[in-house]
Amino acid sequence: MPVRIPDNLPAAEILESENIFVMSETRAANQDIRPMRVLVLNLMPNKIETETQLLRLLGNTPLQVDVDLLRIHDKASKHTSIDHMNTFYRDFEAVKSKNYDGLIITGAPLGQLDFEDVVYWEHIKEIIDWSQQHVTSVLFLCWAAHAGLFHLYDLHRKLLDEKRSGVFCHRRSTKPHPLLRGFDDEFFAPHSRFAEMNVADIKQHPDLEVLAESEQAGAYIVLSRNSRNLFVMGHPEYQKSTLKDEYLRDLEQGLEPSVPTHYFRNDDPSQEAIARWHSHGSLLVSNWLNYYVYQLTPYDLSDMSGRTPWESKS
Repeated sequence: MPVRIPDNLPAAEILESENIFVMSETRAANQDIRPMRVLVLNLMPNKIETETQLLRLLGNTPLQVDVDLLRIHDKASKHTSIDHMNTFYRDFEAVKSKNYDGLIITGAPLGQLDFEDVVYWEHIKEIIDWSQQHVTSVLFLCWAAHAGLFHLYDLHRKLLDEKRSGVFCHRRSTKPHPLLRGFDDEFFAPHSRFAEMNVADIKQHPDLEVLAESEQAGAYIVLSRNSRNLFVMGHPEYQKSTLKDEYLRDLEQGLEPSVPTHYFRNDDPSQEAIARWHSHGSLLVSNWLNYYVYQLTPYDLSDMSGRTPWESKS
């Protein structure tokens, strides 16, 4: 089924060339079905690249998904034109009275800052708090996962001596779990971050469950016990070249980055990058949309007002 996006969004042409079914708002207006409504808070600098990555995953499911793009502020972006932002993005004031089936909060290049030092931290907290009453399930990615665990569960991250960048092997929980249906015992996922959460601290928290972790990269998939919040510490949405692009960018800026681990063939940056996470990324988002959004959300989103969808089903 298609993912519905605004007319003329640049990602449409890229996705259509990959045979990913997208539908314009104009065409979708004639569809007599109840699509899933997903809000994306895009905190990454290159908005169009991140839009395309996420829409690629959302478009690879059997559900029709309507996507709204949300920005954290209306200041000019260094990597995305103001015309694009004004045309396709909404401000929080325009959506906060609405309810959504799902919310995705992306990573952000803020890994070395304390949360309280982030210029828009108060706004991030406001959106996270709002989501707990207005969204069936929230998917936090990378930096957003750390931010969500800190704000909602008072868990603190640890800054690393150097950036953790690469593709790491993870082991899933042996316990049967809807989110892990179809997962192999071990799978790969990319990471690109300056901090990590202590796995033991997460496991000791009564409201959280670790579903997948890595000996090298730590906790990867963490789910709240009430199924509302899903924290993914890495970047399942990354395309094949993303880690390479980040590595070359850091080199150009004179940062002397380490070569991303287990990413280039023979760990040699002059050789081909190897993508080993696309199938897992698609499965993770498909399972989230199916089991934690579609299966739990009320048909009429107005039923969500003032109570959680789980309370409304009890």
